[in-house]
Amino acid sequence: ARQKVEKYYGGIPPGPPLPKHQAWVAKRSGTQRDTVQDRVPQARVYRIWNVPGAHTPTSSLLQLAAQVLGGGKSSRFYKRLVFQDQLATSATASNNLGEIAGQFELVLTARPGADVAKLEQAADEELSAFMRTGPSEAELQLARTVILARYARLTERVGGFGGKSDLLAGCMTYTGNPDCYKGDLQRIKAATPAQVKQAMAQWLSDGDYVLEVQPFPSSLAAGAPLDRSAAPALGQPESLNLPPMQRSTLSNGLKVVLAERHAAPIVNFSMMVDSGFASDAPDLPGVASLALRMLEEGTPSRSSLAIGEQFEALGANFAATTNLDGAFVQLNVLKPTMAAALDVYADIVLHPAFAPNELARLKKDQLAAIAREKTNPNTMALRVIPALLYGKGHAYALPMSGSGTEAAVARITRDDLVAYHQAWFKPNNATLLVVGDTTLADITPLLEKAFGAWKPGAVPVKNVRTVPPPEKSVLYLMDRPGAQQSVIYGVQLAPPRNAPDALQLGVVNTIFGGSFSSRINMNLREDKHWSYGVGARLPAAVGQRLYMSSSPVQTDKTPDALAELVREYLDIAGARPITAAELKDAQ
Repeated sequence: ARQKVEKYYGGIPPGPPLPKHQAWVAKRSGTQRDTVQDRVPQARVYRIWNVPGAHTPTSSLLQLAAQVLGGGKSSRFYKRLVFQDQLATSATASNNLGEIAGQFELVLTARPGADVAKLEQAADEELSAFMRTGPSEAELQLARTVILARYARLTERVGGFGGKSDLLAGCMTYTGNPDCYKGDLQRIKAATPAQVKQAMAQWLSDGDYVLEVQPFPSSLAAGAPLDRSAAPALGQPESLNLPPMQRSTLSNGLKVVLAERHAAPIVNFSMMVDSGFASDAPDLPGVASLALRMLEEGTPSRSSLAIGEQFEALGANFAATTNLDGAFVQLNVLKPTMAAALDVYADIVLHPAFAPNELARLKKDQLAAIAREKTNPNTMALRVIPALLYGKGHAYALPMSGSGTEAAVARITRDDLVAYHQAWFKPNNATLLVVGDTTLADITPLLEKAFGAWKPGAVPVKNVRTVPPPEKSVLYLMDRPGAQQSVIYGVQLAPPRNAPDALQLGVVNTIFGGSFSSRINMNLREDKHWSYGVGARLPAAVGQRLYMSSSPVQTDKTPDALAELVREYLDIAGARPITAAELKDAQ
């Protein structure tokens, strides 16, 4: 590596010395407040203090304070503002660190219809109480576990954003010492409640800036010199060495796939259930999405807050998501706490409570999400496109986000979620993917203990029948008053991803619209300058897929852009077929 650096950079003369700033915290006094309006669906309050920068004793203490105050579901903000008072959909605290200074930031996102003044008052009460007493020993230990687990995950990857290289380079840039993070870890481990309280009193008792962001009223419009004449010759690509896929089946039919990775003491679990948005009844879309969001909201033996606290104490991360064809329940955990975390994980997968009070809260959130989708031209289109192509009754003829419709979400009951879970969450309809620092011999007994009592059974069949393409092209118009530009979608049915010519279709898409140098992007962006970016894609699906091009263009060029897109669609299959050069570049 050093030889390559010398070769390519050694001949470049150094520039003048650059001054290096020392610590410079712009400590403020008093409170300054501003209010702005923006095109956003919810009100939000930012509250910020200038504080010391990265890799200092104070930064470590304030990092712990932020985690306790607003770092997760066990935080004081979440319990009071989101869960108890339901004034906010999100309430976080973070200590954002720079080289010469940092900023301690509170971000409060008001629930639609909530009183922002009451939200601020409740947040201030929690902050004031926290500053009077400091964190409890239990809160501090939870925060310490979460932060140390975050550092452990940084060591799981070598490069990229957030890997080992980032950690070392950041320390080198900020302090001149690549392993300065070790001091941060030591300070976090040794911190006491009294020290955290003192740091907050010193830096958060005065000098805050408050910015309130409000949505525009609905009545307003939306508004030795190296020869650089040629690029260096490409070297041989590194060989791709993937771990072998090891497979087994538990006694109840649950398939397990393991890929061993022993670089870091981390194990990832992903329970993949064959359901997804496509499992929603045509007259009740939104059930699958809501059910997956409800999983971590409690079981008969664990409340939502208890689950959050247990996972944080174990240094574990949990997520439940769904897409068109599948539901995914994921756990990321440190190896030493894996067995304990699996007990909580299995309880969530097998025994969701679907508590009515939690359902009412999340239904409000889902209705707010649908309202946001209906304000954005892109998501407006994606809500109606599937039904136009697949037709009534097809499993894919639903809004592409999976959020459903207002009428359907309003009708969803706990019984609907229970029925969904009982119908689709079966071991014979799921696969558990495990990646990380474990072996099949070690993990199998733990999985049998956690999931062995899960009973198999019959599973419904999704209606993903093959539908014929439209007999002729159809143009649909959607009006979005005040939109700053037009968005043109070109959509047609494409074969499933397991079709014999699926790979070739992917290459065609790369040439037509799947890359920066694609035909439609070079035409509308680079040549005509009518768009900032145009592209096409093939969203994943088990059945017939949608081939979609998306073209945001300046409004006065909408007819011309539409004509150009139609010509490009016709040309690639007719007058201007793919060239050998295009094919080589795409390959």
